[in-house]
Amino acid sequence: MNQEFSYRNIWTIAYPIIIGNIAQNVVNITDTAFLGRVGTTELAASAIAGVFYFIFFMIGLGFSTGTQIVAAKKLGEGKPVEIGKYIDNAIYFLAGLSIVLIFLIKFVAPDILSKGVNSADIFEKAKEYLNYRCYGLFFSYINLSISAFYISIGKTKIISLSFIILAVVNIFLDYGMIFGNFGFQPLGIAGAAIASSISEAVATIFLFLYTIYKIDLKKYNLFKFLKIDFSIILELLKISTPVMIQVILSIGAWFYFFMLVEKLGQMELAVSNIIRSIYIVLMIPIWGFASATNTLTSNLIGQGKQNQVFKLIRKSVLLCGLINLFAIIIALLIPEFIIRIYTDDITLINATKPILYTIDFVIFFISSAFIIFNGVIGTSKTLISMFIEIFAMTIYIIFVYIFVYKIQASLQIIWLSELVYALSIGCASILYLRFGKWI
Repeated sequence: MNQEFSYRNIWTIAYPIIIGNIAQNVVNITDTAFLGRVGTTELAASAIAGVFYFIFFMIGLGFSTGTQIVAAKKLGEGKPVEIGKYIDNAIYFLAGLSIVLIFLIKFVAPDILSKGVNSADIFEKAKEYLNYRCYGLFFSYINLSISAFYISIGKTKIISLSFIILAVVNIFLDYGMIFGNFGFQPLGIAGAAIASSISEAVATIFLFLYTIYKIDLKKYNLFKFLKIDFSIILELLKISTPVMIQVILSIGAWFYFFMLVEKLGQMELAVSNIIRSIYIVLMIPIWGFASATNTLTSNLIGQGKQNQVFKLIRKSVLLCGLINLFAIIIALLIPEFIIRIYTDDITLINATKPILYTIDFVIFFISSAFIIFNGVIGTSKTLISMFIEIFAMTIYIIFVYIFVYKIQASLQIIWLSELVYALSIGCASILYLRFGKWI
């Protein structure tokens, strides 16, 4: 099946992912908002533990991105029947990997956190959160594998529905388990972790059942679950490993950022957690258009239409920019209303406002840079994209270290590190697409 790169086609693929990410980020917003009303320690701990968990989640996302690239290319080549074996083996691999990582999170991660977190109270709460949150990794990895299938064939609406179900279940369980409503015991930060893990399990069951009953499995040779084919896993790893490394580096750098901010004080860390949540919401359209760009780039190359990739990227950047403009205007007009979703503490609200203005400014640069970078990933030259990520992360980490330790700048200036990252990764990606050998 050939796919075009018209505005309509880009939007058709992107908007269900955007809606799905909105629903998924309701989980992040709900956890942060509810824990902000439990206590500043819980809010700060969820920042450290949440980003730490996200590193492991992104390993699975990196592998599923590689799977998505291969599957989309097979579709572009007119070989949909070959897609299923890649998805099935991706599920095998990610299910096994998740079990290993759950063990590491439960028994190794506390030692890592104890060396980097100054506050004993924050450390204990972060440890408590991870002890329950880690089980959700198994289900999130399965969800990523199935989502890779739907994104690769351009049918992304079901992803939205699964995330909406996840969000609804999470809100109900969060309200019950964190505060002790609906007959639950009040579990605080542990309740937030348990609720998120159960919600991901429910989404997994839904995706499996929908796929079995609504998708023509024979067309894609999907869910055969034959013997593990290590040659296919190796093929996927060849594409995915650089992506996995780059996302680990990306989120690892963000974890390093929060570890440094924690040394500035509990208030600064709580503010940064609120900003992290808002920032992720503003990133939602970017992820949607980045996924569409990634998939359509792979598909165009599969069709032999490499010369159309630049037009695709330009259109994706324009569409995403227009949507982000709307979101940014809202954030600028009602900043206090948005921050109050997370906290009623007026001191925390006033400290968060200037950082929110900084992020509103930065998001435009992030938007263009991330979509262009995903164009590079979509070319299947994932080793190159890994080196681009390493380059950008190196500059980012140097900037953060200097401005925290050497200059001791304000939190607002430190958050400008996101702009430094955007300019680094965006410029490097443009240079490669213009002058590199990817066609």
